[in-house]
Parts: sequence; C-alpha cells; structure tokens
Amino acid sequence: MPSNTSPSLVQFHFLEGANLLTQRTHLKTFIRSLFKREKKPLAEIHYIFCSDDYLLEINRQHLKHDYYTDIITFDLSEPGKPINAEIYISVDRVRDNARQFKTSLKNELHRVIFHGALHLCGYKDKTSKDQAVMRKMEDKNLAKYFK
Repeated sequence: MPSNTSPSLVQFHFLEGANLLTQRTHLKTFIRSLFKREKKPLAEIHYIFCSDDYLLEINRQHLKHDYYTDIITFDLSEPGKPINAEIYISVDRVRDNARQFKTSLKNELHRVIFHGALHLCGYKDKTSKDQAVMRKMEDKNLAKYFK
C-alpha cells in the first residue's frame, strides 16, 4: 500500500473501449486530486471498463439486481483505512447514455468516472436531493477537468 508520501494508485483496466480514454496520466492525476480536495485518503482505485453483459452479470451476482447499469462501485476499504476500490463501467451503457442525453461520449465517460469517485467520497444518489448534489459535483469536476 502506498505511504502518505507516494502518489495514490489509480489504474485503468480495459475489457472494452481501450481506445476511448485518452490523456490517462492527466486523468489519474485529476482523480487523485479529487480525493485530496474531498479530504478522503486514497490507497488504490481500479477502474474496469467492460460490456453491458459483463456488468449485468456482476449486478446479478453481487447486488441481486437484474438490469443494466452504467457503473457499479465497490468500496473494498477497511474501516479507518484509505479508500481501496473497484469501479466497473459499462462502455455500452455510457455510449447509449451519451446519445440519450445528447452529449459527447468523452463527456459522458468522464462524468461516470467522476461519479464513481464521488460515491467513494461519500456522495449518494438515492434521493432526488442527493441526485441534485451528485450532479452538481459531477458538473463541477467536469468543468475543472476540461478547463
């Protein structure tokens, strides 16, 4: 596990969509800075980009949900320790959501990446009030990242 003086570990793994994510080093640095701004210590975070079917199987097995989703975040941290997590993102869902919401694939992909990080920082999205706060934080991070 990284010490306090070494950079936190952010890794990207691609089962799908490896060509979609550019400027990976910059994005990893930005994700680490997001956790720093939120005052949440980060040990490791693994983003796994996959297909709808792959994520559906994870959703069924681990959450007992039988529907497609764009992201599932697993906080694997021990209590009181820095965040250690896996975030699964369906490239298929992100692509469909970009079309549905009339935004670019690049924008939607980064929104979902930041969404997972924000969940790990304690933001929720179960109620409409929580969703509004989450969306505001996603927008804030998108604007900061793409400035």
